[in-house]
Amino acid sequence: MIDFQGVSVSFNNEPVLRDITIHIHPGEFLSVVGESGVGKTTLLRLIYFDLIPDSGTVNVGDFASASIRKRDIPKVRRLLGVVFQDYKLLEDRNVFDNVAFPMEVTGVEREEINSRTLRVLADIGLSHKRSQMPSELSGGEQQRVVIARAIVNKPEALLADEPTANLDHAAATDILRLLQQINAQGTSVILATHDFDLARTTGGRIARLQDGMLTENRTS
Repeated sequence: MIDFQGVSVSFNNEPVLRDITIHIHPGEFLSVVGESGVGKTTLLRLIYFDLIPDSGTVNVGDFASASIRKRDIPKVRRLLGVVFQDYKLLEDRNVFDNVAFPMEVTGVEREEINSRTLRVLADIGLSHKRSQMPSELSGGEQQRVVIARAIVNKPEALLADEPTANLDHAAATDILRLLQQINAQGTSVILATHDFDLARTTGGRIARLQDGMLTENRTS
């Protein structure tokens, strides 16, 4: 579903990614491991076409970075769910409305919005907090809401950018378990993390990003 072929990216003439080639299979759990600042977020941004590579091609489904039209980028993003490290929740909306928001902007009917939102909140164990505001939740609970929002439109792949970086060990373990459950239901998961030990527990493939290159690519 997701292919990188000889992809390179530079910022201010400084190389960030160098000649990246990797194929991410449908239903796969891939961890991209590297220290802060090595380009993990850049790699994810290329997948949802927030960036276009300087050279090489990123393919997502039937779309290619080399030929995609700007008006088609939203079609790519409907195939993907994105989990951000800093949550990016709507602070003026409660849990239910935060999760429902992606469906509202894509024109899903209200009855389906209500049904799907309640189902996803049950899946992540937060049905009882659907009326609370983000500021009333713990960090782990906020990240669960972010994940619920990312999967409510049934994406083919979930991109998770350091989803456990701001959490304690117990909360991080819960989030990882949730990502594994989502993957077990058939959704591809691409996890960007600095924590190699965490990546090893996923049971999926690991790609190490270092000096702009994927220097290791193996099964944990």
